[in-house]
Amino acid sequence: MWKTRSVAGISGKSQILFALVFTTRYLDLFTSFVSIYNTCMKVFFISASYFTLFLMYHKFKATYDSNHDTFRIEFLVVPVGGLAFLVNHEFAPLEILWTFSIYLESVAILPQLFMVSKTGEAETITSHYLFALGSYRGLYLLNWIYRYYFEGFFDLIAVVAGVVQTILYCDFFYLYITKVLKGKKISLPA
Repeated sequence: MWKTRSVAGISGKSQILFALVFTTRYLDLFTSFVSIYNTCMKVFFISASYFTLFLMYHKFKATYDSNHDTFRIEFLVVPVGGLAFLVNHEFAPLEILWTFSIYLESVAILPQLFMVSKTGEAETITSHYLFALGSYRGLYLLNWIYRYYFEGFFDLIAVVAGVVQTILYCDFFYLYITKVLKGKKISLPA
């Protein structure tokens, strides 16, 4: 964004959802301390999310395509909030907010995918961004397998949300591998 001075092709709605994800997930910054590294990374994720929103909605507002970024995020936030109240590990405020963030992260990319679908194609940089987000979730899957076999740890909420998110990326991964890696833009059926 900063280098190109443009936010064209990026969904502001997805970025709002990611800022909400990190804000609700890392509220424990005020209640518990794990390590300096952990605290710094949480602050970085929250700060980067809001800085991205600042760039999109203020600094580079002229390049933001609000005409194609029309996904109604309340259709994600409200059901995910209800699910977080119903299915969580412990009915406590921070636990419900953490669960909400896990569920919301699994679907936060939908406005971006909707925008790409609506415009019919994605710029190469947007495609790389989406691939990086999907790969990040794929690495989480490897982490869960490792933790299950070596630590005996299994978190059903995180695993189910991660599988849902990975499934949402599958079609995009196929297009990425067959198009972008060959130097072509991704074109999606409208």
